[in-house]
Amino acid sequence: MKKVLLSFLSVLLLSACTQNKNADQDISAKKTDTINIDRSQFPPGPDTNVKITESYARQVARDAYFWAWPMENIYNRRLAFKQSPKVGLMNGVLPFAPLNSLAMLHDYIKPEQRWVACPNQDVVYGAAIAALDETPVVVQVPDFGDRFWVYQVVDLRTDAFAQIGKMYETKPGFYLLVGPNWKGEVPKGITKMFRSKTGTAFIVPRVFQDDTAEDRKAIQKIINNIDVYALDKFDGKMKVQDWSKLPSLSSPTKDGGTGETKWVFPDTFFDELPAVLKDAPPLPGEAARYAQVLAVIEAAKKDPALKKAMIDEAHKADKELVDPLLQFRNWGIQLADNWTTANNCAAFGTDYFTRTAIAKSNILVNAAVETKYYYQDLDTNAIRLNGANQYTVTFAKEKMPPVNGFWSLTLYDEHHFFVPNSLKRYSLGTKNKDLKYNPDGSLTLYVQISEPLGDKKANWLPCPKGIFCLYFRCYGPQEKAIKNEWTPPGVIKT
Repeated sequence: MKKVLLSFLSVLLLSACTQNKNADQDISAKKTDTINIDRSQFPPGPDTNVKITESYARQVARDAYFWAWPMENIYNRRLAFKQSPKVGLMNGVLPFAPLNSLAMLHDYIKPEQRWVACPNQDVVYGAAIAALDETPVVVQVPDFGDRFWVYQVVDLRTDAFAQIGKMYETKPGFYLLVGPNWKGEVPKGITKMFRSKTGTAFIVPRVFQDDTAEDRKAIQKIINNIDVYALDKFDGKMKVQDWSKLPSLSSPTKDGGTGETKWVFPDTFFDELPAVLKDAPPLPGEAARYAQVLAVIEAAKKDPALKKAMIDEAHKADKELVDPLLQFRNWGIQLADNWTTANNCAAFGTDYFTRTAIAKSNILVNAAVETKYYYQDLDTNAIRLNGANQYTVTFAKEKMPPVNGFWSLTLYDEHHFFVPNSLKRYSLGTKNKDLKYNPDGSLTLYVQISEPLGDKKANWLPCPKGIFCLYFRCYGPQEKAIKNEWTPPGVIKT
């Protein structure tokens, strides 16, 4: 009787457990269904109706000011180009044209320009800003022969999106740049189309020129066939311009200081940011970042105290985070003899630090396969370069710059601009045909205020009295340079 009772109890217990288990599964399923339904009701981002604290608004503002600084920099240049009445030279020295059109120099850039830090006197520059949210643009490429050339084409983030240049074996012809949402038909006669991720694009042709009167004359016929224009002006025929006859135009910005023209303004940064972010849709992983800052901006519209706090934080970020990045020694990949570089130029993506560092110190750099850049603030003893001293830079015969294009060593002041000197010489390199090599085949460059003794004048790079920096370029770099297996020689105090 006892065994029968135990057996009966076991059956009841098992049945109860099974029922409970099934009930739990039903409840779990119902909970899952409920959660799924609730999740569908969640807002896609921050609730703009929620009151937020000042400290939180400051945190978001500080972060956004840093990562969006390069985009506002380019966007405000677009607004400046929009004010150009016609194609010409701003202040008589800088290419300046209405949106969707190009202006070209016909010689090296003049030292007094202040719109773009770290210019070079190795190439003849052009500049165009395309409003691809308004129209596609045609980029005209002539036959450059054996001459080194490259067109820098970057979006609002200063990321390259078109490969046009000698290193790409680009053929003469017409190339089309379109915005992210363009769905038109590519007309016959267009060689290739490139699509930008943003509505704004910056096009900067660079054409190598020897520092000789003969080459200045020879280059004119070639560069006169370079052009950029809106798609509705395309007729399949090469347009010809005489870039040597451009008019001088007044500047829409406050220029004339020692540093670069100011393009980012803390006081109006957050007023402009929504338009900037609309121009540059979020990259993968950025949607939450965009939603966060836009929600805070929306909250600040209703609360003047929050807006004031955000502006204050923008000023602090400008001084504490962005300003120090002007100095090359504060960022970059560390190389031998205190040189620094970056491996992802014009391909920054979400590398916010490097993108902002380069935008502050030397914006509009080429992609790695186009140009390799090396930066130097220090001598081999890690002491700041200063005109009170004399320096040498010596390339061993077997360690000359590995380039398929050309190389140059340029000197800038502390603000990253040319320093006036009696020779009107701001760089040395391939363009200089009279460089004197040492008996063993090595090459020594002399960086100092006074002219070096003997026959070394051709190798002299004049420097200012105070602090300065050096900048080394490898155009058309070979693999050794791209992979940092070659670096420039140290700057030795003599």
